Amino acid sequence: MKAGKRLKKPESYITRSYRQFPGQADLIAIQVQIQETDLHILATETTTFDVQERATELVIQYRLQIEKYSVRHPLFLATLDPLPLDFLAPPLIQEMLAAGQKAGVGPMAAVAGVIAEFVGKALVAEGVAEIIVENGGDIYVQRCKECSVAIFAGQSPLSYKVGLRLSPSLMPVGVCTSSGTVGHSLSFGKADAVTVVAKSTALADAVATRLGNEVDTTLSAKAGVERALAKAREIEGIEGVVVICGEVMGAMGAVELVRLSV
Repeated sequence: MKAGKRLKKPESYITRSYRQFPGQADLIAIQVQIQETDLHILATETTTFDVQERATELVIQYRLQIEKYSVRHPLFLATLDPLPLDFLAPPLIQEMLAAGQKAGVGPMAAVAGVIAEFVGKALVAEGVAEIIVENGGDIYVQRCKECSVAIFAGQSPLSYKVGLRLSPSLMPVGVCTSSGTVGHSLSFGKADAVTVVAKSTALADAVATRLGNEVDTTLSAKAGVERALAKAREIEGIEGVVVICGEVMGAMGAVELVRLSV
């Protein structure tokens, strides 16, 4: 088996405590929840349309695309392995398939990230100047100024103690995190957090899942982190990676780490 997709574990739920931290003061906060999709949106206000109403419409639209495609292609929801590209599919589906191929995972490993990105891009295209869309810890960011993203790593002593500084030149950008110890996503690893930065949020999401699987239970924390970073260097299209396992942290690529005191 190669790498896992993101599956909801039965009767599991994680309190999204990270949403209680102060946000960007110049952005309004919006919540959109449709079944498993749970978006926390920070956006600039616009007088031309209701952002929450439009975001809700977009979530429904994109979820329907996934549901309709999976009826014709049942493996799309079930496989843990990459599927062939389908250039007749909707752009969102194509993005998931491409991300799965690059990361070596099933396309559903990119579902949270791709919805965050497509909702964010659509709202920007329709007049929202700046936006942050978070979907279960996977984030699409389009800002005109520098901002930082904290890394939640469960019970690790490094949780909320380290973050990533994102420069305006990097945006729009995706920042996605997978964990083998926190949350409802299926992972075959023991990493407390694998955070991936990429221009494609779908790719960041899929790669985070793949790298999380590399930190398996047969390895020491240090060896697992090193193995995940080695695999990350083989994958094209990612800007950088941070891996946290207990007290061990490693990073690669163009990521700027910052010390946090939250």
